Amino acid sequence: MRRPIIAITGSAGKTTTKEMLASILKQRWRTFKSFENGNDTWYTSNYKKQIRAADQAVVLEYGMKKKGDIQNHCRLIKPWIGIITNVGKAHIGHFKNGLRGIADAKSELIHGMDPSGVLFLSRDDKNSRLLHVKAFKGKVITIGIHNPADYRAEKVIYTGNGVKFSVRLKGRTRVFFIPCFGECNIYNALFAIAVSHYLGCNVSQIRTGLKRMEQPYARLSIRKTVNRITIINDSFNTKPELDPAVNVLQQLGSGTHRKIAVLGDIQDLGKYSKSIHLAQGRKLGQKGLYRLYTYGLNSRYLGVGAMKSGLPRKKIKHFTSIPALKVELSKYLQPETVFLVKGSTNGHKVKLMHIVEWMLCKA
Repeated sequence: MRRPIIAITGSAGKTTTKEMLASILKQRWRTFKSFENGNDTWYTSNYKKQIRAADQAVVLEYGMKKKGDIQNHCRLIKPWIGIITNVGKAHIGHFKNGLRGIADAKSELIHGMDPSGVLFLSRDDKNSRLLHVKAFKGKVITIGIHNPADYRAEKVIYTGNGVKFSVRLKGRTRVFFIPCFGECNIYNALFAIAVSHYLGCNVSQIRTGLKRMEQPYARLSIRKTVNRITIINDSFNTKPELDPAVNVLQQLGSGTHRKIAVLGDIQDLGKYSKSIHLAQGRKLGQKGLYRLYTYGLNSRYLGVGAMKSGLPRKKIKHFTSIPALKVELSKYLQPETVFLVKGSTNGHKVKLMHIVEWMLCKA
């Protein structure tokens, strides 16, 4: 079999999927993977120089902020296996025709990869229906949880340190475990399982790889302090879809009434910024939060939306000052409190990931 060159794109989940898949393939082959979240074309041009003949598998992220980015990735390194994790509203401010424009840009992977290759897609992501799949002449393999798919997760069980689920491989039910939380990470794992299984990895290699994966920093990382405070660190950035992170907050906080969300601005939304913040806020108002704190500029509309859908005004506060936010948070650094900190607010000198570091010192 020729060396698998695998490219991963999508609005969310690229880095985690890459880490899961590379960890599995490493159980069998010498594997080159992209560095941390280095996924723009500058990185890809450097990876082209760094990949050696001795590397038996290559796993790369192809990031995108505008039309043409993924096309340029493919010109630098042409993959024959492609993964499109999902099509969401990340960077929608750069596209005049919204989600369709994003789907068109993601489809550059379909047009730019080996036409006789293999494309992996999610059956559960409704926006992936906008992708140019009909133009692809190679093989399409699907993953899913809620809809029938070639690789489907069933019997999902959340444990104290991760998630167990079953997948049928060649007619036999196999149980897998990932040391991370959230349905979003089950999808990421399914892509890793599907690709590695297609390439011939056995169940033992897949299980070991998932267990030993290098977990990306500040992406739904869970920290539990000696004072029984739980901090969900998702501060790397804030995507327009908040549900995955908030659902983890609900799962980990199911035994307590103190579930507190600290959320920064969602970036790169352009003219859609206010409407997206409001819409996400309306969802937050139905999540049973004890407190909702927002920091930045347009994040204040998360609070407005949450209030419109039922979260009392007294439970919502907006901040433009990190010291003031710290004073407020210090009131609730108490046992059995679960915090979600999400969003690196680029327009401010102090990012929310520093709030996590401060909380860990205080807790």
